[in-house]
Amino acid sequence: MKKYIAAGIIAAAISSLTGVQAAVEVGAAAPDFTLKDSNGVEHSLSDFKGKYVVLEWVNYGCPFVKKFYKVGAMQSIQKKYTGKDVVWLSICSSAPGKQGYMTPDEANEANATNGHAGTAYLIDEDGTVGKMYGARTTPHMYIVNPDGSLGYQGAIDSVKSSKSADIETATNYVTEYLDLVMNGKAATTTTTRSYGCGVKYGK
Repeated sequence: MKKYIAAGIIAAAISSLTGVQAAVEVGAAAPDFTLKDSNGVEHSLSDFKGKYVVLEWVNYGCPFVKKFYKVGAMQSIQKKYTGKDVVWLSICSSAPGKQGYMTPDEANEANATNGHAGTAYLIDEDGTVGKMYGARTTPHMYIVNPDGSLGYQGAIDSVKSSKSADIETATNYVTEYLDLVMNGKAATTTTTRSYGCGVKYGK
């Protein structure tokens, strides 16, 4: 199947990348894409129609990503919802030579070290899928509904910090959204501004 060519001062870490804009709208169809994972297996978003899909832009070298992984918070969320048949796709759009980029073997080693518990770790080294979605930071979160529409996009939580201690007091927008809609309730928050390290695109 064709592949779509498809800790620091927070203000400085939040990205405003040239050429990367909010490319998708909540309620509209989430753009389909196909990427290979760190094991060389292709995954298309359309393969998961009928399920909730979480897209997590990731860069293990980013302090805002480490905030969640070093204390097991991201892994705990991944395990909770994949256990409820939610698909969790972690996507790395770092270009070769940039922070966060890893070969498939390096990615598998990093996933094991970090205890990654998502469905797959996808490699988007040319940045096409990241730019397709307007992913600006790591983490930047998206949730696709079972009907293929985009349900949520933005920050993982409400506290723009790289400190793990702040996780407990923050509202986690991903878990809030999934807990509500999976129980037949209306989502209260569907769009927020993401925060974190800028995605390390090439061009």
